[in-house]
Amino acid sequence: MPWLDPRRWKLWSLPPVVLTYVVTIAVLAALVTLATARLTPVEVRHWVWFAALTAAALIHLEAARGIERIREISSEGVPHAQMQSVWQFAGVLVLPMPLVVLMVVTIYLHAWLRVYKRRAVLYRKLFSAATVVLGCAAAQWVLHMFSASTPSELDGPRGLIALVIAGFLYWFVNYALVVGAIIMTNPANPLKTALGHASDVLIVTASVGLGSGIAIIATARPWLSPILLLTVLALHMGLLLPQFRVAARTDSKTGLVDATFWHDVAEREIARARRLVSTVGVLILDLDHFKQINDTYGHLAGDRVLRAVADTLKHAVRSYDLVGRFGGEEFAVLLPGVGSGEVRATAERIRFDIARLEVEVVDRLGETRVITGLTGSVGAAVFPDTALELSPLLLAADEALYQAKNNGRDRVATAAAR
Repeated sequence: MPWLDPRRWKLWSLPPVVLTYVVTIAVLAALVTLATARLTPVEVRHWVWFAALTAAALIHLEAARGIERIREISSEGVPHAQMQSVWQFAGVLVLPMPLVVLMVVTIYLHAWLRVYKRRAVLYRKLFSAATVVLGCAAAQWVLHMFSASTPSELDGPRGLIALVIAGFLYWFVNYALVVGAIIMTNPANPLKTALGHASDVLIVTASVGLGSGIAIIATARPWLSPILLLTVLALHMGLLLPQFRVAARTDSKTGLVDATFWHDVAEREIARARRLVSTVGVLILDLDHFKQINDTYGHLAGDRVLRAVADTLKHAVRSYDLVGRFGGEEFAVLLPGVGSGEVRATAERIRFDIARLEVEVVDRLGETRVITGLTGSVGAAVFPDTALELSPLLLAADEALYQAKNNGRDRVATAAAR
């Protein structure tokens, strides 16, 4: 596993100024953690609150994995607002700083393992966690300045002012540090892009408000806390699911993403791979003799075959690979972070799985039939070996597909390197 070997970390490929910045933020977060370790004694009740808040955060992450994965792809190169701030800000109000740090690290580690499937660059997630730790420390410092050690002490106008300032610093420290990293990493991008979407501020504001309510309920009426978990999940789905549905436009016959969205994601993945000196594989698959299925069994049977092939493709690749339908009987697969050998192995696995399919359909006469003997031809190409941009990469994969068809179908052809 490359991420276990420090010598192979992508961190060292950063420009010196960016590397210095990232390491400095991480060191500052570590120093703040050490400096605050003895300021507040950790009591049994703190461990109970820590366990409850962390468990709620992980349940929240699991329930919203699909949405967060698409949002993370879509927000490449801009600050990414996470609703995990609900639990993190609640932790700021009820936990001593060392337990806040432990909770933040646990949340980000779980997200890296489960949401992003270790595909996201580890140092980026650690950097994000460090910025959140510093934001939490700034928020707690404000609360201590107002002599508010528990949420119950945040009462009256003074308490409201303390909470507003703490919430602002929690957001602003994290936001400013992340924007700084984005600007240094992508100096050619417009400043407006680095600043992100104004609507994300609303997400963080809502999260801080909910976190405050959760902290008060957790300390005053702990048995009512599960209701707030359901509330957060419902708001998350209600706020982001429509956004997810619009972005992840699907093909009605197969349930796969359509060509437009596939192209958008592929462009972002190639841009990411270019920055990180990584690779992206592309497969284009075409079902052989599909017209004969429509002519023999009818178009409804053909649609059933397309759906079965789509399901097969999704199960043959990793959870974070992207499968789309390009139209007719043609499909495309996006494989981030793989080389030519892995791309070909994936294509062969797909071809083998399609050949094993047995699809039960109803023909044009209303009789049940089982279609077997399906085959597919696959063209493969890899960024940057084959091409440096998406369009020529797709053209190369498409040319390889026609080569596979011309050589007898039911086979894989790989585009030549530049």
